[in-house]
Amino acid sequence: MDGDMPAVVAVKGVAAIQQALQTMPLAPGVYRMIGEKGEVLYVGKARILKRRVTSYTQFGKLPERLRRMVSETVTMEIVTTHTEAEALLLEANYIKRMKPRFNILLRDDKSYPWIMMTDADLFPQVTKHRGRPAKGASYWGPFASAWAVNQTLNLIQRVFLLRSCSDSVFASRTRPCLLFQIKRCSAPCVERIGQEDYAHLVEQARAFLSGQRTGIRDELVREMEAAAESLEFERAATIRDRIRGFASMQDSSVINPASLEDADVVAIRQAAGHCCIQVFFIRGGGNNGNRAFFPAHAKDEDAADILTAFLAQFYDDKPPPPQILLNHEIAESELVADALSIRRGKKVEILVPKRGEKKAVVDHAETNAREALERKLAESTAQARLLDGMADLFGLDTPPKRIEIYDNSHIMGSNAYGVMVVAGPEGFERRAYRKFSIRGPVTPGDDFAMMREVLERRFSRALRDRQEQVNPGDWPDVVLIDGGAGQYSAVRAVLDGLGVTDVTLVAIAKGPDRDAGREWFHVADRPPFQLPPRDPVLYYLQRLRDEAHRFAITTHRAGRSKALVKSELDEIPGVGAARKRALLNQFGSARGVKQAGLAELEATSGINRETARIVYGHFHPGWSGE
Repeated sequence: MDGDMPAVVAVKGVAAIQQALQTMPLAPGVYRMIGEKGEVLYVGKARILKRRVTSYTQFGKLPERLRRMVSETVTMEIVTTHTEAEALLLEANYIKRMKPRFNILLRDDKSYPWIMMTDADLFPQVTKHRGRPAKGASYWGPFASAWAVNQTLNLIQRVFLLRSCSDSVFASRTRPCLLFQIKRCSAPCVERIGQEDYAHLVEQARAFLSGQRTGIRDELVREMEAAAESLEFERAATIRDRIRGFASMQDSSVINPASLEDADVVAIRQAAGHCCIQVFFIRGGGNNGNRAFFPAHAKDEDAADILTAFLAQFYDDKPPPPQILLNHEIAESELVADALSIRRGKKVEILVPKRGEKKAVVDHAETNAREALERKLAESTAQARLLDGMADLFGLDTPPKRIEIYDNSHIMGSNAYGVMVVAGPEGFERRAYRKFSIRGPVTPGDDFAMMREVLERRFSRALRDRQEQVNPGDWPDVVLIDGGAGQYSAVRAVLDGLGVTDVTLVAIAKGPDRDAGREWFHVADRPPFQLPPRDPVLYYLQRLRDEAHRFAITTHRAGRSKALVKSELDEIPGVGAARKRALLNQFGSARGVKQAGLAELEATSGINRETARIVYGHFHPGWSGE
């Protein structure tokens, strides 16, 4: 028995597993280890559940991490499947949803962008798409980032001149937009191109996105030469510009191997108990970008197990390509390939190239993984020193894992918003940021009341989640607010009233003349104090405060702009969502509608004569209607 593990706790965990084994079948499936508070500790899969789970009862032979897991287990739950491959897919799904702390976790909650082209329109639209695929459209992707898909879309506009505007804008146009002027669209909205010629552009774009790149370029060259021979020099110049755009599109890929059509290149690099996995997306023979991932795992996990868990979780919500190239052999390679083939609906190969062009591509991905990991480790070391400094400064037992910073923004009480910014060992956690539209009633300019409302709403919800064991990692160690003694007292009263006593509250007040570097800090049981002007922890606290202030200002401006449009148009009787959209499409803004003449309003598509007169009269109260 391990010296650090109380024997009675270990016995209880083993007994709980033995109890579950009494009814456990000899079948493939997924098992879950459940802790005392109902939290999922671990999710695993097995070809034969009973045999796999039995190994956990041999407590002395388990590594330290698994001994801790078994000691915390109070019950188990199982789900049987038809095959082990199905069990692997279900395991990955459970891990992504439940985030058990003893599993290897892929921290990736983003959706990936795709290029979408509508199928049913007479003049198909090409645009960026996220989320579930819609019917009546074709998709190419995924792309690693919004930047990668935007680059490709911009180049597709240059080469194939397809429209990117929405159907409502397309239907309401009366003259070509700026994209036509800069040769990024063929302006089918105003019939500058016929349906047959536009369909030819669509066919070329589809072929290009599907990887038929050389043939499309040769076809464009032939069209340009034919136009020049026919003395159609303007058309030849237009095709020449398209060819130049085509060349820049081909050159934009860092990795563009001729031997790869549709594949993902996945490389892992480990150092100092951490790892980075770099993924390059190759689609249609081109590079759709790359992204680095930093899975959470125990320091003693080996690369094979991390990669196996990564692949199952990464493709849980996206179709895998026909080939996946790795830089490291994985355990159960055939099983993972079978599971991904089920996910794709077609065969998926997992390869570890040993030579040639594919090996060079994998080596390039591994180099990127190494460099990204080195940067991450350097940033983490610096961040750890700052958090250690915060712990010393504010008397914390351990460095804070979650810091919440609050601020609000308004103009004389109007369009008031409060915000929460979150930081921790990994830096700013932007997906955890929150906005709070102040409901009131609040006296204009009463910052104390606004902050009280934000904190009451935030911690009332957090307390409920804490009781229900939902998102336990969302409870802060430190709350930082922008303000002095008065702000500190107001927030302290809110937290005390809610029974929140295990959160360190810090108020940071600007110094004389709002001079950065001379801030005063207010904490419990200590008089206000300042830090040396060049103290790294002071700089860090300033960054936290400034990030909250930036986010508050940005949120307020967005809300104010939305409110301005709403107040200008939504108060006009008879103007609903469709007519409002028609007016904004025609005039660009509420101000443009206000400045429009009656004749211009009457000429707007979707606006009849009576509605035009109502709109004009709303903005010109003295107008008699004559």
